Amino acid sequence: MLQWNPGLYRQFEDERTRPAAELLARVPLADAAYVVDLGCGPGNSTELLAARFPKAHVLGVDNSESMLADARERLPAARFEWGDIAQWQAPLWQGRQPDLIYANAALQWVPDHEVLLPRLLAMLAPGGVLAVQMPDNRDEPTHRLMREVGGEAPWVNAIGDPHKMRTDLLKIGPYYDLLSPHARMDVWHTIYQHPMADAKAIVDWVRGTGLRPFLQPLSPALADSFVAEYTRRVDAAYPVRADGRRLLAFPRMFIVAQRVGEGA
Repeated sequence: MLQWNPGLYRQFEDERTRPAAELLARVPLADAAYVVDLGCGPGNSTELLAARFPKAHVLGVDNSESMLADARERLPAARFEWGDIAQWQAPLWQGRQPDLIYANAALQWVPDHEVLLPRLLAMLAPGGVLAVQMPDNRDEPTHRLMREVGGEAPWVNAIGDPHKMRTDLLKIGPYYDLLSPHARMDVWHTIYQHPMADAKAIVDWVRGTGLRPFLQPLSPALADSFVAEYTRRVDAAYPVRADGRRLLAFPRMFIVAQRVGEGA
Protein backbone atom coordinates (compact mmCIF):
# COMPACT_ATOMS: atom_id res chain seq x y z
CA MET A 1 0.00 0.00 0.00
CA LEU A 2 1.33 3.43 -0.95
CA GLN A 3 1.67 5.38 2.29
CA TRP A 4 1.06 9.08 2.71
CA ASN A 5 4.38 10.92 2.48
CA PRO A 6 4.54 13.81 5.00
CA GLY A 7 7.75 15.15 3.47
CA LEU A 8 6.24 15.34 -0.01
CA TYR A 9 3.08 16.91 1.42
CA ARG A 10 5.10 19.54 3.29
CA GLN A 11 7.03 20.45 0.13
CA PHE A 12 4.20 22.89 -0.63
CA GLU A 13 3.19 23.56 2.97
CA ASP A 14 2.83 27.34 2.61
CA GLU A 15 0.46 26.91 -0.33
CA ARG A 16 -1.51 24.16 1.43
CA THR A 17 -1.75 26.10 4.70
CA ARG A 18 -3.05 29.30 3.10
CA PRO A 19 -6.61 27.99 2.49
CA ALA A 20 -6.53 26.37 5.94
CA ALA A 21 -5.86 29.77 7.49
CA GLU A 22 -8.51 31.46 5.35
CA LEU A 23 -11.06 28.86 6.40
CA LEU A 24 -10.24 29.34 10.07
CA ALA A 25 -10.44 33.14 9.74
CA ARG A 26 -14.15 32.81 8.91
CA VAL A 27 -15.00 30.58 11.89
CA PRO A 28 -17.41 32.71 14.00
CA LEU A 29 -16.22 31.61 17.45
CA ALA A 30 -14.68 34.01 19.96
CA ASP A 31 -13.47 31.08 22.02
CA ALA A 32 -13.63 27.28 22.09
CA ALA A 33 -12.97 24.64 24.73
CA TYR A 34 -12.76 21.58 22.45
CA VAL A 35 -11.76 21.58 18.79
CA VAL A 36 -11.15 18.75 16.34
CA ASP A 37 -8.93 18.78 13.25
CA LEU A 38 -10.49 16.06 11.11
CA GLY A 39 -7.95 14.80 8.57
CA CYS A 40 -5.14 16.64 10.33
CA GLY A 41 -2.29 15.40 8.11
CA PRO A 42 1.15 16.41 9.43
CA GLY A 43 -0.36 18.94 11.84
CA ASN A 44 0.06 22.18 9.88
CA SER A 45 -3.67 22.94 10.17
CA THR A 46 -3.78 21.69 13.77
CA GLU A 47 -1.09 24.21 14.59
CA LEU A 48 -3.40 26.99 13.36
CA LEU A 49 -6.21 25.74 15.60
CA ALA A 50 -3.94 25.57 18.64
CA ALA A 51 -2.78 29.15 18.04
CA ARG A 52 -6.34 30.47 17.52
CA PHE A 53 -7.72 28.68 20.59
CA PRO A 54 -4.78 28.35 23.01
CA LYS A 55 -6.94 27.17 25.93
CA ALA A 56 -8.79 24.52 23.95
CA HIS A 57 -8.41 20.78 24.07
CA VAL A 58 -7.16 20.05 20.54
CA LEU A 59 -7.73 16.65 18.92
CA GLY A 60 -6.26 15.73 15.53
CA VAL A 61 -7.64 12.74 13.63
CA ASP A 62 -6.12 11.06 10.56
CA ASN A 63 -6.00 7.61 8.95
CA SER A 64 -2.27 7.79 8.16
CA GLU A 65 0.14 6.69 10.89
CA SER A 66 3.02 8.47 9.13
CA MET A 67 1.09 11.74 9.12
CA LEU A 68 0.11 11.28 12.77
CA ALA A 69 3.75 10.65 13.73
CA ASP A 70 4.74 13.95 12.13
CA ALA A 71 1.85 15.76 13.77
CA ARG A 72 2.73 14.42 17.25
CA GLU A 73 6.32 15.56 16.84
CA ARG A 74 5.18 18.98 15.67
CA LEU A 75 2.56 19.55 18.39
CA PRO A 76 3.32 17.42 21.46
CA ALA A 77 0.72 19.28 23.55
CA ALA A 78 -2.15 18.26 21.27
CA ARG A 79 -3.80 14.85 21.16
CA PHE A 80 -3.72 12.84 17.94
CA GLU A 81 -5.50 9.59 17.15
CA TRP A 82 -6.12 7.31 14.20
CA GLY A 83 -9.61 7.45 12.73
CA ASP A 84 -11.59 6.77 9.57
CA ILE A 85 -13.70 9.86 8.86
CA ALA A 86 -16.46 7.79 7.23
CA GLN A 87 -17.16 6.02 10.56
CA TRP A 88 -15.68 8.53 13.02
CA GLN A 89 -17.73 9.66 15.98
CA ALA A 90 -16.55 12.64 18.03
CA PRO A 91 -15.54 11.48 21.52
CA LEU A 92 -16.81 13.53 24.43
CA TRP A 93 -14.20 15.57 26.27
CA GLN A 94 -15.03 16.29 29.90
CA GLY A 95 -18.62 15.46 29.01
CA ARG A 96 -18.91 17.97 26.17
CA GLN A 97 -19.19 17.84 22.40
CA PRO A 98 -16.76 19.71 20.13
CA ASP A 99 -17.17 23.45 19.65
CA LEU A 100 -15.44 23.16 16.27
CA ILE A 101 -14.99 20.32 13.79
CA TYR A 102 -12.54 21.57 11.20
CA ALA A 103 -11.82 19.55 8.06
CA ASN A 104 -9.29 21.11 5.70
CA ALA A 105 -8.73 19.24 2.42
CA ALA A 106 -9.95 15.94 3.88
CA LEU A 107 -13.61 15.26 3.09
CA GLN A 108 -13.02 15.00 -0.67
CA TRP A 109 -11.65 11.52 0.08
CA VAL A 110 -14.82 10.42 1.90
CA PRO A 111 -18.05 9.30 0.13
CA ASP A 112 -21.73 10.01 0.83
CA HIS A 113 -21.55 13.71 1.68
CA GLU A 114 -25.34 13.93 1.89
CA VAL A 115 -25.05 11.72 5.00
CA LEU A 116 -21.57 12.66 6.20
CA LEU A 117 -21.87 16.43 6.58
CA PRO A 118 -25.20 16.47 8.48
CA ARG A 119 -23.78 13.73 10.73
CA LEU A 120 -20.69 15.83 11.51
CA LEU A 121 -22.84 18.91 12.16
CA ALA A 122 -24.97 16.93 14.62
CA MET A 123 -21.85 15.98 16.62
CA LEU A 124 -21.24 19.62 17.59
CA ALA A 125 -22.21 21.36 20.78
CA PRO A 126 -25.09 23.82 20.27
CA GLY A 127 -23.63 26.87 18.53
CA GLY A 128 -20.64 24.83 17.39
CA VAL A 129 -19.12 25.18 13.95
CA LEU A 130 -18.38 22.74 11.14
CA ALA A 131 -15.68 24.27 8.90
CA VAL A 132 -14.82 22.46 5.67
CA GLN A 133 -12.46 23.21 2.80
CA MET A 134 -12.25 20.86 -0.18
CA PRO A 135 -10.25 20.99 -3.41
CA ASP A 136 -12.68 21.37 -6.30
CA ASN A 137 -10.20 20.53 -9.04
CA ARG A 138 -11.54 17.38 -10.68
CA ASP A 139 -12.00 19.28 -13.95
CA GLU A 140 -8.58 20.94 -13.90
CA PRO A 141 -5.89 19.59 -16.30
CA THR A 142 -4.01 17.99 -13.39
CA HIS A 143 -6.92 15.71 -12.60
CA ARG A 144 -8.38 15.27 -16.06
CA LEU A 145 -4.97 14.04 -17.21
CA MET A 146 -4.73 11.59 -14.29
CA ARG A 147 -7.95 9.98 -15.44
CA GLU A 148 -6.93 10.15 -19.10
CA VAL A 149 -3.60 8.38 -18.54
CA GLY A 150 -5.12 6.00 -15.99
CA GLY A 151 -7.69 4.89 -18.54
CA GLU A 152 -5.08 3.81 -21.08
CA ALA A 153 -2.91 0.72 -21.46
CA PRO A 154 -0.80 -0.51 -19.82
CA TRP A 155 -1.99 1.18 -16.62
CA VAL A 156 -5.76 0.70 -16.83
CA ASN A 157 -5.65 -3.04 -16.08
CA ALA A 158 -4.22 -2.35 -12.62
CA ILE A 159 -6.08 0.89 -11.91
CA GLY A 160 -9.58 -0.04 -13.04
CA ASP A 161 -12.09 2.75 -13.55
CA PRO A 162 -10.08 5.99 -13.13
CA HIS A 163 -13.28 8.00 -12.62
CA LYS A 164 -13.87 6.32 -9.25
CA MET A 165 -10.63 7.48 -7.66
CA ARG A 166 -12.18 10.33 -5.71
CA THR A 167 -15.56 11.29 -4.30
CA ASP A 168 -17.74 13.38 -6.58
CA LEU A 169 -18.42 16.68 -4.82
CA LEU A 170 -21.75 18.42 -4.80
CA LYS A 171 -22.03 21.95 -6.13
CA ILE A 172 -21.84 24.70 -3.52
CA GLY A 173 -25.61 25.36 -3.67
CA PRO A 174 -26.60 21.80 -2.71
CA TYR A 175 -24.14 21.89 0.22
CA TYR A 176 -25.85 25.08 1.38
CA ASP A 177 -29.27 23.43 1.02
CA LEU A 178 -28.07 20.34 2.87
CA LEU A 179 -26.95 22.17 6.02
CA SER A 180 -28.85 25.48 6.07
CA PRO A 181 -32.00 24.07 7.78
CA HIS A 182 -29.80 23.37 10.82
CA ALA A 183 -27.06 26.01 10.60
CA ARG A 184 -26.10 29.59 9.85
CA MET A 185 -24.13 29.27 6.62
CA ASP A 186 -21.13 30.94 5.03
CA VAL A 187 -20.04 29.39 1.71
CA TRP A 188 -17.59 30.56 -0.93
CA HIS A 189 -15.38 29.38 -3.75
CA THR A 190 -11.82 30.50 -4.52
CA ILE A 191 -9.47 29.72 -7.40
CA TYR A 192 -5.86 30.05 -6.26
CA GLN A 193 -3.15 30.64 -8.85
CA HIS A 194 0.09 29.04 -7.67
CA PRO A 195 3.30 29.89 -9.58
CA MET A 196 5.21 26.62 -10.01
CA ALA A 197 8.78 26.15 -11.17
CA ASP A 198 7.99 23.64 -13.92
CA ALA A 199 5.84 20.65 -14.87
CA LYS A 200 7.72 18.41 -12.43
CA ALA A 201 6.79 20.72 -9.55
CA ILE A 202 3.11 20.42 -10.50
CA VAL A 203 3.44 16.64 -10.59
CA ASP A 204 5.24 16.65 -7.22
CA TRP A 205 2.32 18.62 -5.76
CA VAL A 206 -0.29 16.09 -6.83
CA ARG A 207 1.94 13.10 -6.01
CA GLY A 208 1.45 14.08 -2.38
CA THR A 209 -2.36 13.94 -2.72
CA GLY A 210 -4.55 13.27 -5.77
CA LEU A 211 -2.12 11.10 -7.72
CA ARG A 212 -1.68 8.59 -4.87
CA PRO A 213 -4.73 6.40 -5.70
CA PHE A 214 -3.54 6.06 -9.30
CA LEU A 215 -0.03 4.99 -8.34
CA GLN A 216 -1.01 2.76 -5.42
CA PRO A 217 -2.09 -0.32 -7.47
CA LEU A 218 0.83 -0.07 -9.92
CA SER A 219 4.11 -1.96 -9.86
CA PRO A 220 7.21 0.26 -9.49
CA ALA A 221 7.91 0.01 -13.22
CA LEU A 222 4.34 0.86 -14.19
CA ALA A 223 4.26 3.71 -11.66
CA ASP A 224 7.42 5.17 -13.17
CA SER A 225 6.04 4.97 -16.70
CA PHE A 226 2.71 6.45 -15.57
CA VAL A 227 4.45 9.43 -13.95
CA ALA A 228 6.63 9.95 -17.03
CA GLU A 229 3.63 10.04 -19.39
CA TYR A 230 1.57 12.11 -16.99
CA THR A 231 4.42 14.64 -16.61
CA ARG A 232 4.70 14.91 -20.40
CA ARG A 233 1.01 15.79 -20.66
CA VAL A 234 1.12 18.20 -17.73
CA ASP A 235 4.05 19.94 -19.40
CA ALA A 236 1.92 20.48 -22.50
CA ALA A 237 -1.17 21.58 -20.56
CA TYR A 238 0.44 24.31 -18.44
CA PRO A 239 2.17 26.93 -20.63
CA VAL A 240 5.33 28.69 -19.55
CA ARG A 241 4.59 32.22 -18.32
CA ALA A 242 6.69 35.34 -18.90
CA ASP A 243 8.91 34.62 -15.87
CA GLY A 244 9.55 31.00 -16.90
CA ARG A 245 7.12 29.53 -14.34
CA ARG A 246 3.76 27.73 -14.73
CA LEU A 247 0.51 28.86 -13.12
CA LEU A 248 -1.34 26.07 -11.35
CA ALA A 249 -5.01 27.02 -11.02
CA PHE A 250 -6.43 25.39 -7.89
CA PRO A 251 -10.18 25.82 -7.15
CA ARG A 252 -11.27 25.25 -3.56
CA MET A 253 -14.71 25.18 -1.92
CA PHE A 254 -15.31 26.52 1.60
CA ILE A 255 -18.24 25.76 3.91
CA VAL A 256 -18.71 27.19 7.42
CA ALA A 257 -21.86 26.01 9.20
CA GLN A 258 -22.74 27.15 12.74
CA ARG A 259 -25.20 24.81 14.35
CA VAL A 260 -28.50 26.37 15.47
CA GLY A 261 -31.35 25.08 17.58
CA GLU A 262 -31.31 22.99 20.75
CA GLY A 263 -30.13 25.89 22.88
CA ALA A 264 -27.71 27.39 20.34
